[in-house]
Amino acid sequence: MTVETWLAFAAASAILLVIPGPTILLVVSYALGQGWRTALPMAIGVALGDFTAMTLSLLGLGALLAASATVFTILKWAGAAYLVWLGIKLWRAGGALDAKPRTDAVSTLKMLSHAWLVTALNPKGITFFVAFLPQFIDPKADLFPQVGIFATTFLALAFANAFTYALVASRARNAVRNPRAMGIVNKVGGSLLIGAGIATVGLRASQS
Repeated sequence: MTVETWLAFAAASAILLVIPGPTILLVVSYALGQGWRTALPMAIGVALGDFTAMTLSLLGLGALLAASATVFTILKWAGAAYLVWLGIKLWRAGGALDAKPRTDAVSTLKMLSHAWLVTALNPKGITFFVAFLPQFIDPKADLFPQVGIFATTFLALAFANAFTYALVASRARNAVRNPRAMGIVNKVGGSLLIGAGIATVGLRASQS
């Protein structure tokens, strides 16, 4: 794996993680209701959930790559189209982050488990990994070293992102609930997703 590939993956992952979704909504809800103390257990739960979803996706991708390089290439094209579609959908989405404060008294372990379940069992998450990861995997190189580096990078960024969202939500509540601010995040994220999908298509065309 080249440094450029890793940097591209890290940058794309960081951008995609910032975009609000069900997991971020849950993190913000707990932080709004119970403050900064929710940050660590929620971040750990999110990282574990992403690890679960990513593992399931990678098992499928590994089997697919072993079975047929052609089908794996087709999946890359489909994944690029999915990223463009996701970007368009995100661009057209509203800016409101409907996070209601959770004031119910729950233990640290329960918060962690809740974040893990919401993240791991979100079918969109698994679909996203299946579409996203193949764009950076070199089918001619060993799969497992690439997977190890990508997984470690993504999980570290997922932990940092959830932790930061929880801290911001607990300290600056109006910022995360401001439709204009969230609208900007969605439009920037959507634009970058569309750009990533188009760039991937261009790369595939130049390599063919």
